[in-house]
Amino acid sequence: MTDAQETAADTSLRTTGGAPPDDVAPAPIPLLEPREGIPPVVASDDALAGVIAAFAAGSGPVAVDAERASGYRYGQRAYLVQLRREGAGSALVDPVGCPDLSGLGEALHGAEWILHAATQDLPCLREIGMTPTGLFDTELAGRLAGFPRVGLGAMVENVLGYSLEKGHSAVDWSTRPLPDPWLRYAALDVELLIDLRDALEEELDRQGKLEWAREEFASIAAAPPAPPRQDPWRRTSGMHKVRRRRQMAVVRELWNTRDQVARRRDISPGKVLGDAAIVEAALAVPVNVQALTALPGFGHRMGRRQLEQWQAAVERAKELHETELPQPGQPLTGPPPPRAWADKDPAAAARLHAARAAVSELAERLHMPQENLITPDTVRRVCWEPPKNPTRDAVENALAGYGARHWQIEQVAPLLFSALTPEA
Repeated sequence: MTDAQETAADTSLRTTGGAPPDDVAPAPIPLLEPREGIPPVVASDDALAGVIAAFAAGSGPVAVDAERASGYRYGQRAYLVQLRREGAGSALVDPVGCPDLSGLGEALHGAEWILHAATQDLPCLREIGMTPTGLFDTELAGRLAGFPRVGLGAMVENVLGYSLEKGHSAVDWSTRPLPDPWLRYAALDVELLIDLRDALEEELDRQGKLEWAREEFASIAAAPPAPPRQDPWRRTSGMHKVRRRRQMAVVRELWNTRDQVARRRDISPGKVLGDAAIVEAALAVPVNVQALTALPGFGHRMGRRQLEQWQAAVERAKELHETELPQPGQPLTGPPPPRAWADKDPAAAARLHAARAAVSELAERLHMPQENLITPDTVRRVCWEPPKNPTRDAVENALAGYGARHWQIEQVAPLLFSALTPEA
């Protein structure tokens, strides 16, 4: 760890200067305004061709953002893509009118993309043909630099001294036409991303963490799409109340039926049937539609056909053979929960305690969240099943095998080696 990292305590970078004297009222933070006004929404092939040409001719990194309709529509598709680049200005592209943006993605090939919380937007951008070859994540940069609040609004305010409008992040972006206030909000999301990136790069360099950040960004850009979740119905909120296998089967049948309806109607599953209603039906296992109607979430507002649909799912679960019922819990692919370690393997519990304490202390000194220094799951796996011959090289190889980046290995391997070999 460098001297710069040791002394990187000033993480409230502001271009507006330090705190005013006690007897002077702080100046109001100016509200950010679009420099060129709100750009028109691009929703035709001809208009898209103009944007592609403009951004291909632009220079430097490109700010990219996407708006989804989570909570309103099925899935996580993009309903608006915002971009900004030097020499091209800002653009708002409608993926409904222009569902294939691979030409735009190709025009930006080789450019650095600036995103805030990149892992949230990359899946929906990938679906429409846009995948970066390199990126800079301003949220992750804020975490590594030690900022306590890393939302885009907080970062723009703390770093650049401007206030972003709030209030439209959770609206239904599938609405057409999109209201002007929403478009203004969307355009502002990329207005200062390039400036924010430059300021954060300077701060990371000052703290001696810039190469660390670059490793993280490269890892995100190179990561393959996440595989589909196994048994996603097990993530139903309130699932911990469901104990019996037959009840679990009811949850599974209702969840799958709801998912099919939501997909067909292109509506958020929660708007079709709430998780709480699914759990209530699983606990009660109603004998007929009348019994189902009496349960919370299946009230008088629900039509007869809908009620029969849900009861049919319950009946399918009731008719399953014992061998077809789901098993309680998911098969463990890693170590058991840490609370069980003391009974199962006291030596492993001692290793984990020592490793956690050391990682926590280092993360505090580096002014970053522990999970960004090294994932808790990686620490648990190494401590539960350490290398048979826990040399320093073996620990480093184990960390690399779990996906740790070079800088993380460099920082954490000595700590885990000490935790695994306390006698040394």
